[in-house]
Amino acid sequence: MDLTTNYLGLKLKNPLMPGASPLVDDLDTVRRLEDAGASAIVMHSLFEEQIVREEVTTYRNTESHAQSFAEAASFFPPRDAFVLGPEDYLEQIVRIKGAVSIPVIGSLNGNTPGGWLRYARDIQHAGADALELNIYALPSDPEVSGATLENHAVEAVEAVCQTVTIPVAVKISPFFTSLPHFARRVERVGADGLVIFNRFYEPDIDPDELEVRRVLVLSHPAELLLRLNWLAVLSPVLRGSLAVTGGIHTGHDAIRAIMAGAHAVQMTSALLKHGPARLTQVLRELTEHLEKHEYASLDAARGCMNLAFCPEPEAYLRANYILMLQGYRPRTASERS
Repeated sequence: MDLTTNYLGLKLKNPLMPGASPLVDDLDTVRRLEDAGASAIVMHSLFEEQIVREEVTTYRNTESHAQSFAEAASFFPPRDAFVLGPEDYLEQIVRIKGAVSIPVIGSLNGNTPGGWLRYARDIQHAGADALELNIYALPSDPEVSGATLENHAVEAVEAVCQTVTIPVAVKISPFFTSLPHFARRVERVGADGLVIFNRFYEPDIDPDELEVRRVLVLSHPAELLLRLNWLAVLSPVLRGSLAVTGGIHTGHDAIRAIMAGAHAVQMTSALLKHGPARLTQVLRELTEHLEKHEYASLDAARGCMNLAFCPEPEAYLRANYILMLQGYRPRTASERS
C-alpha cells in the first residue's frame, strides 16, 4: 500500500506525525516516534512571550535605566515556566535533526506582528524543514473588532512568509467569522498550508477556594467532528496542504480526516496517553482499512468525502443541520436501562 503524502512540499512516507507537545524534549522519545512510524517531528511552540521576556531581561541587564522595565517583566510567565528558552529551543532542533532522518517542523506561537517573528529565520537556520505558525489569540477587548484581529493575524503570517524560505503552515482556530475567507487570505500572503485546529485551554474555577485553576484536558475523538466539517469545506477551495490535529486516536479517525481532505494527520493526546507505540497501531489500522476497501493508495482516498461535488455546500450543510435536530428522539426508559 502506497501511504506516501505530500505535505507542505515535503514528500512523507505516510501522513502520521506527532503534533506539537513536550514529547520532543527527550531525544530518546523522538527516536522512538520515528521507529514507531512517524513521518515527521513537529516541535512544540516557541512562544512570543518567551522571546519578548528574554529581550526585556537582556535590556534590564545592560541598560542603566533597566528598572523602568520592572513592571513590564511581570506581565510575562516566569522563566522556569518554559522547559526550553529561545536559544535552547534552537539547539534542540539541531539535536533532533542529528537524531532522526525524517523532517523536523519548528513551531512559533503568537498573535501580534513584531520583532519576535525574526525567530522564524533562526528556526530555519537551525535546520527545520518547515515551520508551523500557531496563531493563538483570545480576544477580550470589546473595542477590538474581528476584522482587526484577522488583519493582525494575516500581517503576522505575511511577515513570517517573507522572512523564511522553508514552507510555512499556519495553525488556526475555528472561530473566525468566515473561515474560508480568512484561510484564503492566509494562503494569498504566502502560507503553504493550514493546521486545523489549535485547542483553547479553558481555565476552571474552584468555587470553595475562589481560585482560577489551569486544567489541561487531553483531546477526545468527539472533537474530530468539527475538524472533519471544516476539512470537507476547505479542501476543495484551497491550493495548499491541510493537516488535522485534535481528536485523532485511531486509524478510523485518521482515515475519516484523510477522506475529508487532510494531507497530514497529527496525533498528540493519544501519544501522551499511550506512548509512541500508538503510532504503529494507528498506521496499521489505516493500512488495513485502505486495503479492505481496495484503495490503490492514500491519495486515492484523500478528499473523496469533501464538498467538491456539492453544488451548494451551504444549503447542504444547513439541510443536514435541520435533519439532525428534527430527527433526534429521546431514548425510552427501556433503552436507558
